[in-house]
Amino acid sequence: MKRPSIAQIEERLAEISEETDPYLLELEKDERIGVQKSLGKWKKRREEGKLLEGKFLEMTQYERKFWTQGFDYIAGVDEVGRGPLAGPVVAAAVILPRDFFLAGIDDSKKLSEKKRLEFDEFIRREAISYNIAMIQAEEIDEMNIFQATKKAMKSAIASLHTSPDFLLIDAMKLESPYPSQSIIKGDAKSVSIAAASIVAKTARDQLMKEIAREYPAYGFEHNMGYGTKEHLLAIQQYGITKYHRKSFAPIKEFIEPNLFS
Repeated sequence: MKRPSIAQIEERLAEISEETDPYLLELEKDERIGVQKSLGKWKKRREEGKLLEGKFLEMTQYERKFWTQGFDYIAGVDEVGRGPLAGPVVAAAVILPRDFFLAGIDDSKKLSEKKRLEFDEFIRREAISYNIAMIQAEEIDEMNIFQATKKAMKSAIASLHTSPDFLLIDAMKLESPYPSQSIIKGDAKSVSIAAASIVAKTARDQLMKEIAREYPAYGFEHNMGYGTKEHLLAIQQYGITKYHRKSFAPIKEFIEPNLFS
């Protein structure tokens, strides 16, 4: 009987998820080097998958805790963009279903842009409800970044199509009609907050790339408004834009009436 090719074996392995599958035992007996390499790669992928599953389970500890207390719609809330010199501060609120699973979900800053975009699409598709709110530079200057961040978070929560009955918030404490828990570094500890972090960052990054087409000299598509050397040199040469936060140092030092646009 002709033995299956390596390509056929790898195709079959791609369909196997359980270590107890009898086909794996058959492959253990196949002395071909290529077969053993394919089997080794499957085992490595499986181990990596188990680690991601364990990480995901760990990141649902807060959700599971409050689900058991009778809260059905738990919104994760996070913001991005408190530190940049230009662009809005952006907050997102996301309510995930109980059966949600996304291996590899984490704090958005730890993910590649490609992975963030992939995860963002999946989260938006699977979420019970999500919403994004932005506070622009002019309003940040009027009220300060701390208050602007709180306003963005509250706006994101208030406009959810499904009202939450509990909030998990990254670091901040909010005055809200809903019970809540603030979690330090919550975007690495809660899947709901991580999902909000990914949605918020993806939305903000896309906006900064659009602004970059309007003001190409500042490198917004790369620095996302943060104070990089390239960005600061552009400010010195061209002045500030309507997207810059005039209350932030060192922008305050560069402000001159004839540089406003």
